[in-house]
Amino acid sequence: MKSKTPSDSLTIMTEIVLPNDTNNLHNLFGGQLLSWMDRAAAIAAHRHCRRIVVTASVNHVSFQQPIPVGSIVTLEAKVSRAFTSSMEIFVDVSMEDQKGTGNIEKCNEAIYTFVAVDQLGNPIAVPPLVPVTDLESKRYDGALRRRQLALILSGKMMPSEATELKALFD
Repeated sequence: MKSKTPSDSLTIMTEIVLPNDTNNLHNLFGGQLLSWMDRAAAIAAHRHCRRIVVTASVNHVSFQQPIPVGSIVTLEAKVSRAFTSSMEIFVDVSMEDQKGTGNIEKCNEAIYTFVAVDQLGNPIAVPPLVPVTDLESKRYDGALRRRQLALILSGKMMPSEATELKALFD
């Protein structure tokens, strides 16, 4: 199976925060942002493997700052690492300055895991990923540690088997 780079899966979505997307403080509902991030991550995962993909987990979400009504929100998702049938996807969220300056500021991020499946819903192999940039390499390297931690927490891996995590403390 031919390797791919993170840019092969790059997905960019842009949304505007309308009043029906907001809470009582006139900021974007967290659940709406999660929905947008899940969609962007799903498209990125599909672009990587060109198969049906399903959300396996939301590994991390960081709501670093509120997104006010009227904001233009851009989500950039791309695969950060591919395993046997699963893929980790980073989603970076930014918003444009409402004052018309054109400033774009990162405001949130998330890490999702998707699994490629066949028509019967059984996991299938995905192409390997080769990082290109320094940030892609950093995220690629961290993905194995994040995966091992998730497997330990779910009871699917013994802590003694988590070689990448143990290396951090040796």
